[in-house]
Amino acid sequence: MEIDKAIRECADSRLKTKYSNAISVIKRAFALYSIQEVALSFNGGKDSTVLLHLLRAGYFLHRAEESCSQDVVDGENTFPIRTIYFESASAFPEINSFTYEAAATYNLQMDIIRLDFKSGLEALLKANPIRAIFLGVRIGDPTAVGQEQFSPSSPGWPAFMRVNPILDWSYRDVWAFLLACKVRYCSLYDQGDSNNSEEKFKPAYLLPDGRLERAGRAKKQLSSISNGLKFKDLNSDSVLTASVIAVGDEILFGTVEDKLRSFLCRKLHSIGWAVLLLAVTRNDVDSVAEEVERRKSTNDMVFIYGGVGPLHSDVTVAGVAKAFGVRLAPDEEFEEHLRHLIAEKCTGDKNEMAQLPEGITELLHHEQLPVPLIKCGNVIILTATNVAELDLQWDCLIESAKSNGDLVLMAPFVSKSLATTLSDVEIAQPLSKLRLQYPDMNIGGYRGSRKGPLIVRFEGKDPTRIEAASQSLCQNFHSGAFSQIE
Repeated sequence: MEIDKAIRECADSRLKTKYSNAISVIKRAFALYSIQEVALSFNGGKDSTVLLHLLRAGYFLHRAEESCSQDVVDGENTFPIRTIYFESASAFPEINSFTYEAAATYNLQMDIIRLDFKSGLEALLKANPIRAIFLGVRIGDPTAVGQEQFSPSSPGWPAFMRVNPILDWSYRDVWAFLLACKVRYCSLYDQGDSNNSEEKFKPAYLLPDGRLERAGRAKKQLSSISNGLKFKDLNSDSVLTASVIAVGDEILFGTVEDKLRSFLCRKLHSIGWAVLLLAVTRNDVDSVAEEVERRKSTNDMVFIYGGVGPLHSDVTVAGVAKAFGVRLAPDEEFEEHLRHLIAEKCTGDKNEMAQLPEGITELLHHEQLPVPLIKCGNVIILTATNVAELDLQWDCLIESAKSNGDLVLMAPFVSKSLATTLSDVEIAQPLSKLRLQYPDMNIGGYRGSRKGPLIVRFEGKDPTRIEAASQSLCQNFHSGAFSQIE
């Protein structure tokens, strides 16, 4: 069969693996259901075109295992699987033309339905003994959320098994298959011009990733998941809160000194955010999930870093997914970024880095970042391993926030520090009274060393109140008891 031969002879090992897995799903479906009980949903798009040819190859291989080889060769062009086409008046003429041409070329037994999808399925399944339908659904499609390779139809819909052979295929995989097999696809994908005469688009198969094919589509909205991480009307003295979580046994063992936490705290204070918690958790999915789950519901934002990569101990992304109660699934857009970064090394464990929390992930792009930041609800996953990398990621995040509102920028915290040789006992009661008098400020004392001076720090959003609080403290003691630290 020409499809199977083309894949076996191609040099793309990744495509061979994807093809083999998809054929296994198809063979399993044929083992569970008779040919009369299955159908193909075909709409003329690139994904369903891939599915059509996979089914042709799968049916050919299925028959080869059940009959003599000569019988298979003689009947190679037969395709007895019922094909469903939901014809829409709003569809492009090229889509309709390609669909009918494909039906004639491959002898498709096509049921043309002009009702809405649900009503059409109800009528079709009532008249035919169809128990399973092959779909060209891929992870990243809105309908893919929660689906497996075999998934029963949703409650309230006609009962049938959804079979998804290409669920884990990326945009790259789809075009690699179509080009390797040299099969026809809808001519619209070859058109480079947009409706705007001043803007030109490349043919779909030349695009580096699927985002560019969907350039005109609206950006996914995650506002139902986000905890207020968009620009909104806030008073200048309002405070949003964040938690910072580090993942790493090496930090807990004292093997590595974590310098990122203090850096991130300073950066958050510079945009007016208060850090409520600094936590370090083990390289363990459950430990990460428990910490994230606690903090994401009590903070406006959670920043987490460490444990992102291909090693067995890199469990941060999986922990975040578990905290939100979703599974990890391949993200074709993120995978393309990884592919540009590590090229042919994007295989095996490294390719698993492209699996992100399903349905809740938003990628935060910036031209200076080789790989976008990952945002899941109100959790931002940072990939920095040192202060220099974190500084770059932070600057990109802030620049992005100014244009898309991915992070609320507020009036920064300001501070004033006073040094004194007074004892802790002498200053304790006046400080306690001052904190009650100025509840909107953080007032505290610390020492750099046991015998060094006591540092009293005032931190808040209003410089006038900070000055008033510091003057009020000084009035309780003799002149010269405090000196300001620059």
